[in-house]
Amino acid sequence: MNAMQATRLVAAREIRVKLRDRTFLISTVVFLLIAAAATILPPLLSGGPSTVAVTEAAAGPLRAAGLEVLTVADDAAAEQAVRDGDADAAVVAGPAVLAMNDAPNDVVAALSTEPPVRLLNPDAVDPVVAFLVPFAFAFIFFLTSQTFGVQIAQSIIEEKQTRIVEILVAAVPVRALLAGKMIAGTILALGQISLVAVVAVAGMAFGDNSALLSLLGPAIGWFVPFFLLGFVLIASMWAAAGALVNRLEDIGGVSMPVQLAVMLPFFAVIFLNENVTAMRVLSYLPFSSPTAMPLRLFNGDAAGWELVASLALLLVTAVGFLFAGARVYEGSLLRTNGRTSIRTAWRERETLG
Repeated sequence: MNAMQATRLVAAREIRVKLRDRTFLISTVVFLLIAAAATILPPLLSGGPSTVAVTEAAAGPLRAAGLEVLTVADDAAAEQAVRDGDADAAVVAGPAVLAMNDAPNDVVAALSTEPPVRLLNPDAVDPVVAFLVPFAFAFIFFLTSQTFGVQIAQSIIEEKQTRIVEILVAAVPVRALLAGKMIAGTILALGQISLVAVVAVAGMAFGDNSALLSLLGPAIGWFVPFFLLGFVLIASMWAAAGALVNRLEDIGGVSMPVQLAVMLPFFAVIFLNENVTAMRVLSYLPFSSPTAMPLRLFNGDAAGWELVASLALLLVTAVGFLFAGARVYEGSLLRTNGRTSIRTAWRERETLG
């Protein structure tokens, strides 16, 4: 068979094995449940009745509706109470309802006529959402790239440890063997992330959270291609690391650079997400851009050309690491006499080439 056929065969086999893996299926279901819960439950569990700042003369209907009333001297004081966070909403002359970020439906429903709602800070992002979104992007990329990357490395090591790799390379070109594993891992990881994204968007729509959906939707859309290229970059490193050793027990000794390449950007995005300058830098670094750039888009800090430029830089880097990882893989795959150094694997491939 030619290289293309061999690649498809290896990829199909890897996907079939993984789809029958109970751990993979359970982890996918858990991811989907978390995405659904994170988007559906908050609107359903969003506290009790609103606290309303209002003058005593207009407080009657609000008390009758079971709302907590904060009586103030006048409309100016009512508005200030909302700005200070002492009240969720205010009812002023008109009548009109004041709120900071979102229309308080329970307050509007408590009034006999449907009053206009004026938002004092309509562009503000809920503090809880502002905390969870960067964590969610970073965590999903960290966990998925780590999980599927380690599985690619383990698959390579198991084939070397059992010496089955010698049979495989006799029937399948070495590059086709690696390409099949990479394609299978990428398809599975991207499929899992795409399902999570679909469930998250559906959850926001079901929870009638259209404001959050309009903010988060574009960021999720851009996260998918960034994730795809970022995963290829990390998976290439895991494949090379797996080919350098012959026992699963030794993977820790060669995987430290890969671990750092995943963990450092994860913590950087988590702890520096409010630092505009740091996030701008992180959004162009290939190892952190898969999470930092979509997050900047969510926060409204990224221009359209920045997204394209960052994605192009990530593409070039991912391709470079893919070719480098393939060279190390080819130069060390058949070396079964202990751990192989990167320099030795590189020179071995040069000799074979």
